[in-house]
Amino acid sequence: MVIVTTIRRDAMTLPAAALGPDNPLPPLRPLDEVHRIDDRDKEDLPRDMARQVGHAPLRSLLPVRVRDGYGRTRRPRHIDTLVIENDRLRATVLPGLGGRIASLFHKPTGRELLYRNPVFQPACFALNGAWFSGGIEWNIGATGHTTLSCSPLHAARVTAPDGGEMLRLWEWERLRDLPFQVDLWLPEGSDFLYVGVRVRNPHEKPAPVYWWSNIAVPEQCRVLAPAEEAWHFGYERRLRRVPVPVYDDVDRTYPRNSTHPADYFYEVPDGRRRWIAALGEDGHGLVQTSTDVLRGRKLFVWGTGAGGRRWQEWLTEPGTGGYCEIQAGLARTQLEHVRLDAGSEVSWLEAYGPLSADREGEWGTVVRGAEARLAAALPRADVDAAYEAWLPHADTEPGEVLSVGSGWGALEVLRTGDKLPGTPFAESTLGDAQAPWRELLRSGSFPEPRKAGPPGETLVAPHWRDMLETAPARPLTEYHLGVAQWHAGDRAQAVRSWERALQLAPSLWPLLRCLAVADQEAGHRERAADRYAEAFDDLCHERRDDGETWTAVTAALGREAIEALLVVGRAGDARAVWSLLHPATRRRGRFRLTEARLLLAEGDREAARAVFDAGFEVADLREGAESIGELWSRLTDDPLPARYDFRMRPGDDGRPG
Repeated sequence: MVIVTTIRRDAMTLPAAALGPDNPLPPLRPLDEVHRIDDRDKEDLPRDMARQVGHAPLRSLLPVRVRDGYGRTRRPRHIDTLVIENDRLRATVLPGLGGRIASLFHKPTGRELLYRNPVFQPACFALNGAWFSGGIEWNIGATGHTTLSCSPLHAARVTAPDGGEMLRLWEWERLRDLPFQVDLWLPEGSDFLYVGVRVRNPHEKPAPVYWWSNIAVPEQCRVLAPAEEAWHFGYERRLRRVPVPVYDDVDRTYPRNSTHPADYFYEVPDGRRRWIAALGEDGHGLVQTSTDVLRGRKLFVWGTGAGGRRWQEWLTEPGTGGYCEIQAGLARTQLEHVRLDAGSEVSWLEAYGPLSADREGEWGTVVRGAEARLAAALPRADVDAAYEAWLPHADTEPGEVLSVGSGWGALEVLRTGDKLPGTPFAESTLGDAQAPWRELLRSGSFPEPRKAGPPGETLVAPHWRDMLETAPARPLTEYHLGVAQWHAGDRAQAVRSWERALQLAPSLWPLLRCLAVADQEAGHRERAADRYAEAFDDLCHERRDDGETWTAVTAALGREAIEALLVVGRAGDARAVWSLLHPATRRRGRFRLTEARLLLAEGDREAARAVFDAGFEVADLREGAESIGELWSRLTDDPLPARYDFRMRPGDDGRPG
């Protein structure tokens, strides 16, 4: 047998920031999602698009935890990789970081086809926080970057359709409770990496599905796609149809021609081949194409404004070159979710490889020329045939295991007894996080903790909620039941569950914090502040050591308590909380910003300004957040210093889009 593709383990060393611990507090507040549209724009959308925009938008991150424990201190670190290569291409995959393809190197020309980030620097762009830029990422779940951005996936060798080796990545996506797989292989002599993707719904009810393959490329390029129109979406949250390539007298297919960050979702006509390409000044670059199920194509640009350039620096290092993103998804736009019927699946094939074409000239001529070059390099019929050849292999059982993901899929398989050919979730992958839920499944009783510590993750799907409701009503069971009820929208019952648990719970602070959030959402701000103060005091009395877990929960609860107390004007109580935080926590950028707010609330404007002058970096600053600029404007009329300028909306800096 001729081995047409080889797969090997390897590692890369990068300046990398540590991910740190997850936030131990359950994310009870509604999702602060920047990708929602103004209601006035919905009336003008095509009917199918309007339906999908309104279909099952994500309201909560539960059961996933927020990842905000990372910083901005980078040290050389080894990152495990899996390398797939033939005689033409070499793809480097990061199985421990969402299965990201970090590099796609074309050997004959010696060209890197992707934007390859020279550092690993998490930032708050994923739905649950930590995300990093560069390469090709697989976004499943809901509008935004996947919660698996910085999580390990299962990976193994599988026999490819042509008899060679194929790399399979798979996991259980927890926001929608759906298993998925990504199969990568390189046929002999191929200039194109093939990627087969399948998402399954093993449940008895339909599920909303979201998928976008996100490709980072150097921004000194022109982006080509077979479209005359696009849907423009910016951080002013307006969605409108615009012409391609010229919009507002500017050719937007050159990423650096835009001032502000924006999305352009290309309207590829039905029946037209689905593809998108990014070509450099020399006419060489990357093309992505697929079977027709992967309908959407998109360009994201950071723009040339101060905020966009600052974000580019924030995600890498100054002087390393900027990037833009070309993407492919199941719907026209990333504001939509597609219905997947019960017991069904959706699958497609993507191909990534080099393309050389003339990028200058009249739009229609340029697009037709590039499309002809693509047809010569990889005919559309060949992509369809590759998909048909791959699909029977999607159920092939994996061979050698190369990486292990989470145990959540194994827990679901244990609960349902479902067989998922091709993506085994072995019982051996169950770990400490799944242990109490496995016990609930086995005995009908949720175990009480053996030692003091933050409660573990809460499963919120209806079947788990039903089990909690019938389990013995112990304090920890009531805590988890309340979180599941809250997620289901039954807030009054959630509050009753948490209040019942308070009567017998040895640890009060987790329940008081949940009740404080409930008070905030109901508009009872004073009572929320009282409960936060009581919760933080209880935590400080219970805290056993200065280890990572206790430090993380103290920081998370302390931050929320200070914010709640400042909202109701209780600066003295907020200062008391501040004084009990770990010194290392107070030195973090997020808490330096909090300190400036606290000083301003205490009336010491000069000291608050001095915090800015001394400098700080809020490592987990949220995409689209304006908190730094808003506080600065309360302190002074001076222009916002460039180091703090992360503004992304047109008009924020006085310039149009």
